[in-house]
Amino acid sequence: MSAPDSEAEAALKEFVADMDAHGVRMDQWLATQTGPELSRSRVQALIRDGQVTLNGNVITEPKKKLVEGDRLVLQMPEPEPAEPEGEDIPLSVLYEDDELIVIEKPAGLVVHPGAGNWTGTLVNALIHHCGASLSGIGGVRRPGIVHRLDKDTSGVLVVAKTDRAHRALSNAFADHGRTGDLERAYVALVWGTPPRMHGTIDAALGRSTSDRTKQAVVREDRDDARHAITHFSVLERFGEKPDATAMASLVECRLETGRTHQIRVHMAHIGHPLVGDRDYGRAFFTKANVLEEPLGEMVRTFTRQALHARLLAFRHPVTDELMEFEASLPADFAELIQGFRGL
Repeated sequence: MSAPDSEAEAALKEFVADMDAHGVRMDQWLATQTGPELSRSRVQALIRDGQVTLNGNVITEPKKKLVEGDRLVLQMPEPEPAEPEGEDIPLSVLYEDDELIVIEKPAGLVVHPGAGNWTGTLVNALIHHCGASLSGIGGVRRPGIVHRLDKDTSGVLVVAKTDRAHRALSNAFADHGRTGDLERAYVALVWGTPPRMHGTIDAALGRSTSDRTKQAVVREDRDDARHAITHFSVLERFGEKPDATAMASLVECRLETGRTHQIRVHMAHIGHPLVGDRDYGRAFFTKANVLEEPLGEMVRTFTRQALHARLLAFRHPVTDELMEFEASLPADFAELIQGFRGL
């Protein structure tokens, strides 16, 4: 499968609304500006997906009327990839039957093909492992995928192998367990310590206006705002001081919603970003310099966010059996925690 042109992947097209665009719907006008390259329905889909900014703000409503002088920036879609092929990539299988497969995803493995990762993904491994049974379920690029973990997050992940399993599991994850049995628990190593042992972060998320690859806490009335709730419990505090502050803490996070980068953004929002998080915790990198060695070097060389999907529980889509799976901490994460315990 050939990768698309790197320039096409990152292509941004900028438009300035002229007099004729005044009062015209955004999707309608953009479709005329892009010509045969993009259909109006494709432009509408890109707008709803947050790929268009209007005067620097993400707008997800295609009907938005333009004003002369408005400046629009469109993230052009990457060329459609060929159907992914199977690759002999080892999988750690926790459970498998004719309907689904549960795996323990290692850190560093991308879930499905995308820009910059057209091969070597979990999908490539699953196609090789499951064969033709996976084809066509849930779309070409992400067959069987009903939820995902970030590339550098490890832990439990379930994949559907049939259409009926895909529909049932997709509905369960979309519902976030509100009307059924779905439980997701993560372990995170964060800087500092929350003031309470238990708490809830209720803050809407949307695309960052400064970096479109990132998420940010946004106002709930923003067009692309998505409701997001994370419940956390402090499991351990490391380097605790008499004033109840600490150098770092081990925290369990349980999701009531499942937004992109939710735990990472929410913990950073309350002032406790994940150790190793280069997107949302960069301002805390110098903290490694005040740690005694070898812990300081361990932190500096831990090049991913310290986040692990420890537990996943759900109802089997066919048998209705309640299934629960746990994944132990990967060695590098466990070693890092042990280092902090020595404070």
